[in-house]
Amino acid sequence: MIPIKTEKEIEIMRQAGQILSDVIKKIVPYVCRGVSTLELDQLAEKLIYQAGAKPGFKGYSDKKKIYPATLCTSINEHVVHTIPKRNKFLKDGDIISLDCGVKYKGYYSDMAITVAVGKIPYKTKELIKTTKEALEVAIKNIKEGVYLGDISHLIQSFVEKKGFSVVRQLSGHGIGKELHEKPTILNYGKKGTGPILKSGMVLAFEPMVNMGDWPVKTLKDGWTIVTEDGSLSAHFEHTILVTKKGAEVLTKM
Repeated sequence: MIPIKTEKEIEIMRQAGQILSDVIKKIVPYVCRGVSTLELDQLAEKLIYQAGAKPGFKGYSDKKKIYPATLCTSINEHVVHTIPKRNKFLKDGDIISLDCGVKYKGYYSDMAITVAVGKIPYKTKELIKTTKEALEVAIKNIKEGVYLGDISHLIQSFVEKKGFSVVRQLSGHGIGKELHEKPTILNYGKKGTGPILKSGMVLAFEPMVNMGDWPVKTLKDGWTIVTEDGSLSAHFEHTILVTKKGAEVLTKM
């Protein structure tokens, strides 16, 4: 069963979403040549605590290992879950995915954006633009009564028409009292499949798009996921409330 949130729960999640979007907004200006990914992580953690919330990722366990940071800082061919490091510095031409979560009054919000460092090639700009627009296409079509597979199909079709590929081994998810709840939200699929969306569902949609082919692999640290072919990857995510009329983006910047 996919949890349906009460009005009280939704209001708390609105607040959690606003805190997270404010944090991301404040971090973006610090994304520049020479900054370390650990510096970005430390800033995110400071801002989250100042807002009266807690980091949603730090201490997260998949039953085998524990994520040690507040931010995921995935650069270039890194798709998701890259751990920030003191000696990893951004350079001109990089792209970085900032993926973050907060926990507020017992509820989670989750969000990601991809940011360019300095000047980047046209094709890389198109990768970022396409990933962001794929999420926007999904948001425009989310409402009560729609099959989840319809949204997954829209994301895949949009991305592939632009000449890129959607990652298939990773997915979005439901969100609420747990960071990851049902359902699993694929970025590819067939129309008329999957659960039917209902008002009160809160879901994290997150297209992950590769410049090359879609397969990815996990590095030895057990967290960092990269493209198999070494191509660039971009990632955007929002926490979204399903309503009868459409989607309400709880992490809107």
